[in-house]
Amino acid sequence: MSHQELANFIWQIADLLRGPYRPPQYERVMLPLTVLRRFDCVLAPTKAKVLAEHKRRQGGKLADEALDKLLNRAAGQRFHNHSPLDFAKLKGDPDHIDKHLTGYINGFSANVRRIFDHFEFTTEIEKLREANLLFKVVAKFGEVDLHPGRIDNIRMGLLFEDLIRRFNEAANETAGDHFTPREVIQLMVNLLFIHDDALLATPGTVRKLLDPACGTGGMLAEAQAYLREHHAEARLWVYGQDYNKRSYAVAASDLLIKDHENSRVEYGDSLLADQYPAEKFDYLLANPPFGVDWKKQQADIVREHEQLGFGGRFGAGLPRVNDGSLLFLQHMLGKFEPVLPEKHKHGSRLAIVFNGSPLFTGGAGSGESDIRKWIIERDWLEAIVALPEQMFYNTGIGTYLWIVSNRKEKKRRGRIQLIDARERWQPMRRSLGDKRRFMAETDIAATVREFGDARTTATSKIFANADFGYTRVTVERPLRLKFQITDEALAAFVGTHPALTDDMAALVRRLGRKPRLGWNEVWSDAAELLRERKSKWKPAEQKRFRDAFTTRDPAAEPVVAETWIADLAPDFDFAVARREGDFYDEKEAQFLRYEPDAELRDFENVPLTEDVDAYFDREVVPHVPDAWMDRAKDKVGYEINFNRHFYRYTPPRDLAAIDADVKKAEEEILRLLREVTK
Repeated sequence: MSHQELANFIWQIADLLRGPYRPPQYERVMLPLTVLRRFDCVLAPTKAKVLAEHKRRQGGKLADEALDKLLNRAAGQRFHNHSPLDFAKLKGDPDHIDKHLTGYINGFSANVRRIFDHFEFTTEIEKLREANLLFKVVAKFGEVDLHPGRIDNIRMGLLFEDLIRRFNEAANETAGDHFTPREVIQLMVNLLFIHDDALLATPGTVRKLLDPACGTGGMLAEAQAYLREHHAEARLWVYGQDYNKRSYAVAASDLLIKDHENSRVEYGDSLLADQYPAEKFDYLLANPPFGVDWKKQQADIVREHEQLGFGGRFGAGLPRVNDGSLLFLQHMLGKFEPVLPEKHKHGSRLAIVFNGSPLFTGGAGSGESDIRKWIIERDWLEAIVALPEQMFYNTGIGTYLWIVSNRKEKKRRGRIQLIDARERWQPMRRSLGDKRRFMAETDIAATVREFGDARTTATSKIFANADFGYTRVTVERPLRLKFQITDEALAAFVGTHPALTDDMAALVRRLGRKPRLGWNEVWSDAAELLRERKSKWKPAEQKRFRDAFTTRDPAAEPVVAETWIADLAPDFDFAVARREGDFYDEKEAQFLRYEPDAELRDFENVPLTEDVDAYFDREVVPHVPDAWMDRAKDKVGYEINFNRHFYRYTPPRDLAAIDADVKKAEEEILRLLREVTK
């Protein structure tokens, strides 16, 4: 029986669950029992030997861990079961099968018991018992022949993967949380290994791969399948981590079923409790949750960022708290191997799936932009592939595949490739949640070929790293104030500063009540009067005076903050001085610096490929001649606007054609109305 036929048979057993379970819940029973039956069959040849060894060791002083190792050795596996029961014997007492099944599971070694703890299978045993289904289901599984002599580890792995895929697809609305569509994984794996044929073809090669958000382990399995098909000589050790209990249990079971001794999956939150803190990896894959906030982890992550900086994982920056995608990317980059060929270290490559937000969210100086800047300026970003919409089970939005590496090919250095694969899709026969499209083998092959060619086409463009960067320049304009003493303003000011009543009466006589458009002249007159009266106003009182009797007016003269006279060299560049906010008054032969108006402050994003001064003179000065730049506030940012680079202009339809369609629609409406009124 092929693994496909076995999968169909097991799938039919799930029909017994109809009623107490909905289809999305079938996997809670079927996957643990498939694992249990496989382990039962694998351990059958050495069962008697294990039981004898366990009996001989009972009552001894061996620690549990040491006893596990001895019994594993007796079983000839990485696990064992010392219960006298097996699937055949479980059928002997239908009335107490729940207790016997629980005891059977407790007879396994600690690594298997841990998996079943995370499956939370005890709850399902009780639920099946109450529904009078437990014996039927266990008996049916006893008919499934999963002995290694008939189903080897590779075929068993394929069977388990097929079941995982089916149950995840049946879940529809939740599948996307723990399962990435197979064709997306295939594309990621192909792009990940594309340059390494020579390296992987070397006999005895061992490579390590990590997925820090591994879900049910689909990416790990697909990576191993790729190497089996293309480089059977190479060995790929895979590692995963996930914080969802059931997903972890499925992924860990898959590795045990396949008997990958050097691979492992750990339970826990990768951002909070990294289970591979000192490990480095050759390859990394991930599809982290889209748009999931990290409020629960915020305190720990901020602490690591502030205390460890680049000595930790999040030195480049922290994204906004409502989307932690870029935290996963930084976590993965922290696992990169250095490029040290003499020590057989060849660097690392990663592929990660994002939505559109990490491409452009956050302006210069924000956490997102600083992370993009760090990656691009280190020349690590190889390519971004735009995937078709409606590809994932729990979202129809556009998604993007990032390829990041610290060992770019020579032809890619200083360059980033953008590939538009959004039209490479085929319709699904039936929708699975939000998934209505898939990428066929030809679509994947075309995308991989385009990446490998690294040439400019209609759907592939090559850019210099600097093309995605810009300088955020602060543009200031002078504060312009109109001064006027009104009854309302005077009453309010004197009411809050009664000690200044006499001074204000004198100022009203000196300054008058008519509006004046030059604040500097007004204050000069006021200051002179106060000196005559020997009144010393505090800076706070001076500020309140200006606030009380002035309003912004574009017709007013700029407020001068300072003036000075300078000896000018013959080649002095007035344009440079003016851009920096130093305006030369030829009449007075002095420089003026104006007080900036915070309400008129603006920002210009100047591409890194352009000269800032030339841009300012061309794009700003003609429109606001009194503007200047505060270059001390410059910030460099990076963003990747995919649509801008792949925009296709669609000319509007001919007016005559539109009129014809409108006329046709009107005639149809009139026809329908006539039918109604007859």
